[in-house]
Order: sequence, then C-alpha cells, then structure tokens
Amino acid sequence: MSNDYFEHETAIVGKDANIGSGTKIWHWVHVMNNAIIGENCVLGQNVFVGSKAVLGKNVRVQNNVSIYDEVILEDDVFCGPSMVFTNVINPRSHVQRKNEYKKTFIRKGASIGANATVVCGNEIGEFAFIGAGSVITKPVPAFALVVGNPGKQIGWVSKAGIRLVFEDNYARCSETNELYKLENNTVYLVTQDQN
Repeated sequence: MSNDYFEHETAIVGKDANIGSGTKIWHWVHVMNNAIIGENCVLGQNVFVGSKAVLGKNVRVQNNVSIYDEVILEDDVFCGPSMVFTNVINPRSHVQRKNEYKKTFIRKGASIGANATVVCGNEIGEFAFIGAGSVITKPVPAFALVVGNPGKQIGWVSKAGIRLVFEDNYARCSETNELYKLENNTVYLVTQDQN
C-alpha cells in the first residue's frame, strides 16, 4: 500500500487495502481490506469499495456509489453520482448468496451516468457511455451509447464521449478529429489525433 495518497479524516480505509499514489479518498468513504485501487483515482463522498473490488488507474467515482465484490473497473472509468452496481441476480434477505456474486466488468474509459443501475454479470465495453438513469441488463459493446430502462443502444460515441455520425461506415469525432469505422455492428478507432 502506498502512503502517497490523500485520505480524509472521516474515511475508513482497511489496513490491507492496496491504494495507488495520487489517489484521493474523500468524506465518509469506506474502503475494505484487500480492495485494490489504482493510481490517481478520486472517490467522492460516501463511496464504498468492497474487499474484492478492483479499480484501475484514473477512475472517478462520484458521491454515493457502492462498488461491491467482483466489480472490476478498468483505467479511466467514470461512475456518476448515486449509480448502482448489483452483485446477486436474485437477492433474498433470508438466503445467503455470497458465493453467487457475479463478476461485472467496466472496460477502459467507459462512463456511467448518474443514477444508472448495472445489473451484475454484465460487461460494459471500452469507452461506452451509459446515460443517466439507465438500467443495464445485458452486455454493452465498446463505444456504444445506451439510455433508458431497460437500456437500449441509440448510437455510438468517440473516446471523448462525442456522439458519432457515420456516413459510409466512417465517422470523425468533432472534438478530437479521430476517425472511426463501423463494421459488423462494431466500432473501431482507425486514427488517433497526434496532438
């Protein structure tokens, strides 16, 4: 565990948690023993991180988010305020199902909007964008734009989160000028801005 991170005085951080340098842990956050949190992450007020949760580098978790066991957030993931991860498909108060937790993967650069819910066992692809209040009940492809309950894909976004408009299977990000190709319902980054 690095000592080169910020921990607010109201936070509770397990002594065996692995926390990367430059990370900021704010008010009333609870990080369990053995949780893994990468470098330069920000955990907003009232965040919970389970002992088998993994956060990559540069992850932003806004206020009131619980990252339960078996949730894996890759580098550069954004979790909006009060969004929800579940960990059991059929929870019952009187039935112990801790051995039935399902892995949930949020791939590099994906963003999840405020008050969205991600049902356990699903994967959100790289740089996908989940709209506020959406409910994710099935896997989401890379670069997909998904909204609603249940979540439905309504388009594609760039790495910068800008909606892509495809013509002849190609689109350019209006912010970065990166070129994307749509082929077989999959989006690929063709060129990156060199600046």
